[in-house]
Amino acid sequence: MAVPARTCGASWPGPVRTARPWPGRGPRPCPDPRGPASGPARPLSLLLPPLLLLVPLLAAPGASAYSFPQQHTMQHWARRLEQEIDGVMRIFGGVQQLREIYKDNRNLFEVQENEPQKLVEKVAGDIENLLDRKVQALKRLADAAENFQKAHRWQDNIKEEDIMYYDAKADAELDDPESEDVERGSKTSALRLDFVQDPNFKNKVNYSYTAVQIPTDIYKGSTVILNELNWTEALENVFIQNRRQDPTLLWQVFGSATGVTRYYPATPWRAPKKIDLYDVRRRPWYIQGASSPKDMVIIVDVSGSVSGLTLKLMKTSVCEMLDTLSDDDYVNVASFNEKAQPVSCFTHLVQANVRNKKVFKEAVQGMVAKGTTGYKAGFEYAFDQLQNSNITRANCNKMIMMFTDGGEDRVQDVFEKYNWPNRTVRVFTFSVGQHNYDVTPLQWMACTNKGYYFEIPSIGAIRINTQEYLDVLGRPMVLAGKEAKQVQWTNVYEDALGLGLVVTGTLPVFNLTQDGPGEKKNQLILGVMGIDVALNDIKRLTPNYTLGANGYVFAIDLNGYVLLHPNLKPQTTNFREPVTLDFLDAELEDENKEEIRRSMIDGNKGHKQIRTLVKSLDERYIDEVIRNYTWVPIRSTNYSLGLVLPPYSTFYLQANLSDQILQVKYFEFLLPSSFESEGHVFIAPREYCKDLNASDNNTEFLKNFIELMEKVTPDSKQCNNFLLHNLILDTGITQQLVERVWRDQDLNTYSLLAVFAATDGGITRVFPNKAAEDWTENPEPFNASFYRRSLDNHGYIFKPPHQDSLLRPLELENDTVGVLVSTAVELSLGRRTLRPAVVGVKLDLEAWAEKFKVLASNRTHQDQPQKCGPSSHCEMDCEVNNEDLLCVLIDDGGFLVLSNQNHQWDQVGRFFSEVDANLMLALYNNSFYTRKESYDYQSACAPQPPGNLGAAPRGVFVPTIADFLNLAWWTSAAAWSLFQQLLYGLIYHSWFQADPAEAEGSPETRESSCVVKQTQYYFGSVNASYNTIIDCGNCSRLFHAQRLTNTNLLFVVAEKPLCSQCEAGRLLQKETHCPADGPEQCELVQRPRYRRGPHICFDYNATEDTSDCGRGASFPPSLGVLVSLQLLLLLGLPPRPQPQVHSFAASRRL
Repeated sequence: MAVPARTCGASWPGPVRTARPWPGRGPRPCPDPRGPASGPARPLSLLLPPLLLLVPLLAAPGASAYSFPQQHTMQHWARRLEQEIDGVMRIFGGVQQLREIYKDNRNLFEVQENEPQKLVEKVAGDIENLLDRKVQALKRLADAAENFQKAHRWQDNIKEEDIMYYDAKADAELDDPESEDVERGSKTSALRLDFVQDPNFKNKVNYSYTAVQIPTDIYKGSTVILNELNWTEALENVFIQNRRQDPTLLWQVFGSATGVTRYYPATPWRAPKKIDLYDVRRRPWYIQGASSPKDMVIIVDVSGSVSGLTLKLMKTSVCEMLDTLSDDDYVNVASFNEKAQPVSCFTHLVQANVRNKKVFKEAVQGMVAKGTTGYKAGFEYAFDQLQNSNITRANCNKMIMMFTDGGEDRVQDVFEKYNWPNRTVRVFTFSVGQHNYDVTPLQWMACTNKGYYFEIPSIGAIRINTQEYLDVLGRPMVLAGKEAKQVQWTNVYEDALGLGLVVTGTLPVFNLTQDGPGEKKNQLILGVMGIDVALNDIKRLTPNYTLGANGYVFAIDLNGYVLLHPNLKPQTTNFREPVTLDFLDAELEDENKEEIRRSMIDGNKGHKQIRTLVKSLDERYIDEVIRNYTWVPIRSTNYSLGLVLPPYSTFYLQANLSDQILQVKYFEFLLPSSFESEGHVFIAPREYCKDLNASDNNTEFLKNFIELMEKVTPDSKQCNNFLLHNLILDTGITQQLVERVWRDQDLNTYSLLAVFAATDGGITRVFPNKAAEDWTENPEPFNASFYRRSLDNHGYIFKPPHQDSLLRPLELENDTVGVLVSTAVELSLGRRTLRPAVVGVKLDLEAWAEKFKVLASNRTHQDQPQKCGPSSHCEMDCEVNNEDLLCVLIDDGGFLVLSNQNHQWDQVGRFFSEVDANLMLALYNNSFYTRKESYDYQSACAPQPPGNLGAAPRGVFVPTIADFLNLAWWTSAAAWSLFQQLLYGLIYHSWFQADPAEAEGSPETRESSCVVKQTQYYFGSVNASYNTIIDCGNCSRLFHAQRLTNTNLLFVVAEKPLCSQCEAGRLLQKETHCPADGPEQCELVQRPRYRRGPHICFDYNATEDTSDCGRGASFPPSLGVLVSLQLLLLLGLPPRPQPQVHSFAASRRL
């Protein structure tokens, strides 16, 4: 008789199930009548009385003559599978034979030791020396710049034709028929240069001249800019002299506080297809060098008087202000009317990193204007934020930035309470929009609190006036003199000229002039000097191939962001955003790594062996491994260097092929003419020699390599002898494996498509030669997932072909689809153990699926399938009863490897939840699998369209006599505002609304960094045979699961589902884009990671002159101006935009 399916409340004998939340929306499992278990599930035989073990013998639903297999039967099948796999690998893998080959050739190599402490100290010293050479060049440049500017005489009547320089954007403007300079004819005596390609710069350069880049919104012909160009021309000779002393120098740049960039060597500017918005003053390296860290609170007036256009200007201004902050700064943004409240979920100051700033920018778009203006509420909120000492913050410059359309209240009582007499908080006020309010209170607030007053009447004034506050913050630095002349090294960011990822050493340049004889010295910062160092140049100082496939060097800064790390691979090409990948996000976070990170940030030395989780190279698997971490600080910098080594990489092989005859003999096995008999050889695309031409096509790369080797010897000075000797040695060793093992074996007998071996020396040999046609693994073993996982795991590692759930199933044609099985070769030489190679086979998927059914059946290879008669009683097996019984092999990542269901063969390689969601969920809930969730902060996503929220409807307005008297002012101001919107709107159109054409044409607008959630599964705590039931109402299923010894496989036998009510609970393994910007960003800021700010802070100087604090001027009504504007609009003559002129521009003359 058949046993009825179990329902809730019914009793079914089985093991205790581990308590675990039931994911998804499907029906929850029936609770175990004995209550939840406190430990992992145990084998069935240990939990049930002998009589209850007979229950599985009863017939299962839908199989009247057969019963579900007993546990010992399934364990027997598992042993047969283990024996078959082990037998094939012993015969064809050649692990033991390869060990013997290495020992037979013991005289051809030496075993070298990686000593972590010595290694990491040497690399740290090399990096320190590299950066120190750049520091010396920086100091020479900064000193020269200050002297040149001090000796320069200001010229009021200077003209464009008096200045000769190379305009980096000139070529692009000449190519653009709509350019103003083309239409009007440039007055500048511009140089036309010839360029030569330089691989170090990845660009065409001219070493005899500097280039100049001027932001689009700055008029090249203004007196300030022309004088700046005049005195900075003398820097050209210093740039050239620096390069002579250090030919490895890359970009040398002077970023001026006026916006002018002069860099060497000259190269044409990489302008985008649309408007170029590059401004050096907004680059990460300039911001970091121009001022000390900042604690900033931005408060925005959202009272009802803020009109729609004014509110849009404020939103844009706040976003631009946020872009002037770096990761060393802390910020919060609040809106206020009668009350003040944060615009986002952040209730206190948070680090001004990319993700937090994105949260602010999105939240700012939701501001709505209503109510009345209450300056007191806004400032009290801001001061409370700055006085909160219970949070992490910059603890240096403190400031409040207020954006408003105007008001009468000076809130003197608030300043007296919170800020006077010491005035430790600077107040910057911004009058936004066109209005008729008295600006005197705003000026007073700024001037009495060591700040500055700015006006933003239109969109064209936003960028310039939201960044000039840096000049005020730079005053204490300038007055500190030599004490403040300290080189700082930046975070990693993308170079604007195509150099790739770089760090920059920065040094501020001060104005050394005086206002007059006996007067106080000038307190303006002239700009920032910078020298780039490419990350690739730093990587070249680190050992790579001697550390093995899973060893690496990394470096972090005081924020915990990685400077070097094999997982530092940003996908975004947006150079405006710094690359800020935390060490704990580059790896899988745990407590041990948190301790290591803290110690490195504190500048300590250390060593620690830890057991940790690592993600596979293809990001599909998780392995639990042992790693040795060693770290030391890099002196004279803010960086710390770490070395990670697995225990098996303590030693490595170094070939010693002094016999040239043997070199030639082994080299011949690299020739394609030998492939037919010896198997196809892929060589790792490494930099074996300087003159070796790289290629992504391995066949072409091998051809280039062979051609070069016919001209030079492995001992040539232009070649890396270590790499070449190891490559040639491994070529000979793997050929001996072919000769001793592979050549005389019939692969078809065991249904194998190929056998292979890969080595640390860079050789991957695939036999037979025809199998190379379907070989898709990376020719660089260190970048091949199967190679790295085999080293980290014992036993045989199965790797099914990768399948994306969105792609079509596998095409099983001509027996070309295979499953890789690989294992590491462990070599013991004396007391030294290492793993120099990985060997394996490629299984024929269809043939092994048939073999799998036979091995998991009640017959031998020779027997016929067992059949039950009408009166007999049998156990089901995976061959005869494949209509009722599902049998599968799943790997440790949860991916299907083999199945007894023919219709599932084309789903091999897919996450098993996509094949049988009900069964995969049961395996997870019974602790066969553990889930690991992490976040990838380096993905690139399409930008989201900005919001179009405007102001709330304004209340009823009753005009007064004063308003009527000011009608002329309103008329003039309206005309002027309209003209500015037309002019600047052409340039900054994208600030207010998305432009599809621009988004399509510019990479900066096409994609930006975003966060992707990744989920991987790996084997849990259960490591034994296990029987249980899947509770699903009338659809309950029996299943058995067991790990196969010495493999990464799980053998699962289950009843096929009779219905699909439980399909709703589905586990996901694919990447998912986070809807906001990361894993609950608002909660993460409540638990900030440990960091340290720069050790220097210049926020106060007793001699600072704060009298220059901004003086706004009303726009007087003028009939002449109105007439002129109308004529310009009627004639259609676009006037050249003039820079915003205020006291800062005038002070530049000094």
